Amino acid sequence: MASAAVSYARENQKRFLNELKDLLRIPSISTLGEHKDDVRRAADFVSSELRRIGMQNVESISTKGHPLVYADWLNAPGKPTVLMYAHYDVQPPDPLNEWITPPFEPAERNNNVYARGAVDDKGQLWMEIKALEALMNSGNGKLPINVKVLVEGEEEIGGESIAEYVRKEKAKLKADFALVCDTELFAPDLPTLCVGLRGLVYTEIEAVGARTDLHSGMYGGVAPNPFFALIEIISKLKDAKGRVLIPGFYSKVKAPNAAELKAWKKLPFNEDHFRKTEVGSTALTGESGFSVLYRTWARPTLEVHGMPGGFTAPGAKTVIPARASAKVSMRLVPNQNPGDILKRFKAYVKKLTPTGIQTSVKVWSKGPACVVGTDNKYIKAATEAMRDVFQKDTVFIRSGGSIPIVTDFQDVLKIPSVMMGFGLPDDNLHAPNEKFHIPNFYRGIEAICLFFEKL
Repeated sequence: MASAAVSYARENQKRFLNELKDLLRIPSISTLGEHKDDVRRAADFVSSELRRIGMQNVESISTKGHPLVYADWLNAPGKPTVLMYAHYDVQPPDPLNEWITPPFEPAERNNNVYARGAVDDKGQLWMEIKALEALMNSGNGKLPINVKVLVEGEEEIGGESIAEYVRKEKAKLKADFALVCDTELFAPDLPTLCVGLRGLVYTEIEAVGARTDLHSGMYGGVAPNPFFALIEIISKLKDAKGRVLIPGFYSKVKAPNAAELKAWKKLPFNEDHFRKTEVGSTALTGESGFSVLYRTWARPTLEVHGMPGGFTAPGAKTVIPARASAKVSMRLVPNQNPGDILKRFKAYVKKLTPTGIQTSVKVWSKGPACVVGTDNKYIKAATEAMRDVFQKDTVFIRSGGSIPIVTDFQDVLKIPSVMMGFGLPDDNLHAPNEKFHIPNFYRGIEAICLFFEKL
């Protein structure tokens, strides 16, 4: 027997989807200054909807960066309080020529909605808001539990403002648990709760050689080249087997326990299918002696994301650049301290820097890994709600990604997070043709309704 909230959600599916499309049309790209107004427009869109559905104390909070949106409804005495989190900012859509339909013009194909931000995280944010609407409407303007909502516009650029706000407003944000909808199902139709995330240290190494760009004919052979310096440094950060060579990098790494490893082995995972359909490469690389899931969920890594500098336009220009950069990040696992890893990384880069070159390391963002315990009533209720919606037992997984705010909720607010996401492994988040499977959008709304009712 479907709950009244679930029935309401089912009756309004088409409208919910159309509203989501309106939100997806706003290019709220947090990393690009020229989209600052669009980011604010997305925040206003979210605020006005929270107001419309009956949430109270709705406010748009100015920060040094992009605005936070807060709302609450606290009229269920004696019932638990949830802090609901999501983000309305999105990644840049490049490369544009690889999109089948424009990134900010939502399109439906094969039961998916395609747009930048569809699954990460506007679709999942909208699930949360629509679940609240369904619960409000079926409960005569009342919710089954107390709710606080905190939505940010800087998740894709490190989430500094929300981290500061959480520290400053501990009393205002006091709750029993957090609901985070920014993860995925392990496989289609398999109810999944994420219980672990890797940490992140994102840096940019800048190398400077000569005072100005130089002619490679007149000065080649005597002038230091920052690109070669970066190549030399980067080539020594990791060996051919994928092992990071920064001294002391692995000294604090905490391995998953035997029960977790055993559970991962039972998951429906085909390495070859993963390589072909998700990665799309001829081989998988990385540390030997660890399974693919172990490597992506519970081993630290180091990657290079881009090397700006020099001449990159079409055609030829014989220049030795004066400066060049490399964007390098490290994913961390439990017990690795981001500050300690950063210190070791900087010292190692300095040691590897060749003669004639000055290097400096800029930090774009950093945050620790976290693993959430599964033996609390919130995870249990979420597990049951997911089982009711999918008619299958819920599995627990970790994610290779990072959601810095989950660690803040754990360390600063002292609350566990229920990471209940409805994306799919092939949803192309951060890539062209990002999508959200429409049935999962609807299932997400229903699962949140049932979850809150169970509590």
